[in-house]
Amino acid sequence: MRQARAHVQPAARRRFHTYFVAHLPSSSLHPDSSTPHGPSHKLPRDASTPHTPSPGSAPAVPIPNMPSRDLTVVRIPLRRAKHHFGVATARGNRPYNEDADQAGIIDMPAFAKRVPTSVRQKPGEPTMPGSALGDPQIFYFGVFDGHGGVQCSHFLRDELHGYIEEAAAEFGLQSSLRKENPWELSRKPVTRKQALDSVQMKSAEEVKDEIQLPTRDDSEGVINAPRHGDPLPSAKSVPVEVSDHSKAIRLKKSLIQEYRVSIGGYFRRFQPEYFNLSEDGDNYTISVESALAYAFLRADLDFVSAQARKVDPDDSTVSDYPLNNDEILGEPHATPSGHVIGGATRFKGGSTASIVLISTPTPVPFWHPGAHSSLIVAHVGDTRVLLCNTATGLAQPLTSDHHPTTPGESRRLRRYAPAGSMVSGDSFGEERIAGLANSRAFGDIKSKRIGVSAEPEITRVELSPAEYSFLVLMSDGVSGTLSDQEIVDVIKEAKTPEEGARRVVDYATEVSEDGDNATCQVVRLGGWERRSEGGLGSLGTKEFRDARRAEAQDPRRRRGKR
Repeated sequence: MRQARAHVQPAARRRFHTYFVAHLPSSSLHPDSSTPHGPSHKLPRDASTPHTPSPGSAPAVPIPNMPSRDLTVVRIPLRRAKHHFGVATARGNRPYNEDADQAGIIDMPAFAKRVPTSVRQKPGEPTMPGSALGDPQIFYFGVFDGHGGVQCSHFLRDELHGYIEEAAAEFGLQSSLRKENPWELSRKPVTRKQALDSVQMKSAEEVKDEIQLPTRDDSEGVINAPRHGDPLPSAKSVPVEVSDHSKAIRLKKSLIQEYRVSIGGYFRRFQPEYFNLSEDGDNYTISVESALAYAFLRADLDFVSAQARKVDPDDSTVSDYPLNNDEILGEPHATPSGHVIGGATRFKGGSTASIVLISTPTPVPFWHPGAHSSLIVAHVGDTRVLLCNTATGLAQPLTSDHHPTTPGESRRLRRYAPAGSMVSGDSFGEERIAGLANSRAFGDIKSKRIGVSAEPEITRVELSPAEYSFLVLMSDGVSGTLSDQEIVDVIKEAKTPEEGARRVVDYATEVSEDGDNATCQVVRLGGWERRSEGGLGSLGTKEFRDARRAEAQDPRRRRGKR
């Protein structure tokens, strides 16, 4: 490490919102207090009838972001909205939990695809007011799996969303909804019932051959690690308008140059996939994906640079070094929050990460059955993200594990660095790069030069009304023990996402052989109400799950493991 970007004082920004804002009818909050004290019809409830407007009358159009007197703006903490979101975590057999997670509202322009249809909600259902930018709120979910300690995973939990907001602002990203008013509904709205009824359910016979379960070693009776399916192909990246195109290009080039000078090695020839820095300047494109890639790489460089400035606690000769031995020319780039990174000594561990952004084209929330939405996943390492298809009941992966021997990672490492010689097997036969199971990660300062990068794998998915039932984010303490289908089938049997997340973590901890930290987030989507109807429902893996539980509770199995 020899150089760092000149210090930039972070602009004042709002604190991360771990809640979402909704408009609720005032009567739903205080039904008794809204009753008029003056003269009224005095009729019993069964004798009263609703008001029928005369022909030609129409309600006044509400002003965006300005609720009427009949609506009340409420803040709903996401972690308490158990019917919409749930999270659970356990440390397993480890001395402490290195996992972390985050959920809330991120402050960036909308990236949702504009759609011709909209949604008609029932009276009394909440609507979503806009963000500070005037767009519908963008939801952010993230799971971080630390190794070697908690400093990196906690840094990502507390700071990564800020880096994304900062990148969107510095790139000058413009809203995908700017040319139309997202608050205007179409002439043919879709109701909740119409959206749910439109899902064409698949039968059990049509999907039973597609279910993948872990295999059992016949010689020893050991259940092998689950084989994960291929991730869903990403929708094409959509170029977006920016306020200053040349500035965005300069930011990309500057970051790459910082990596080349500060770290070197693999990064001397590194060209991020989503930066699209061609020789022809006219072909430069900016997208949400490129801003996400910039945010991930910027956060990783800041974290690694901060560790390089600190004393190595394992160096026995540190007392012989000059006081300014670890200094880096220039001032470091400040974190979005302005907080100091890490502790007093050098942290050599790291963390994997998976984050999800969800943007809607209208104020109707993404969990409404009739809502369209756009979902973007940015992923590094072996944390995992799944969708559950409503029609088939099957798990649909959105990420792939970044292990050094997977075809994609092997090609990447051979292309930019002579890292093939650094890949070797451990005592359990698992391939590792410089002792690490993952070839992409944040931190891991000693392995940066050989290609352990935080460049994210990014997947964009356009969600149709009620197409998917729920979204799952998890650490490898869950995905390394359970198959994708087991995970979604456990959640189908739960009444709420909160209960589903808890059941997944309990099941993974119960049947796990290594007792790794386990974290799971479950997010409700439009097809939640019909989550158990497609394909085999939750029965496809029930017999297998019951057998695993029985085996895990067998005391003879536990004695045999000692």
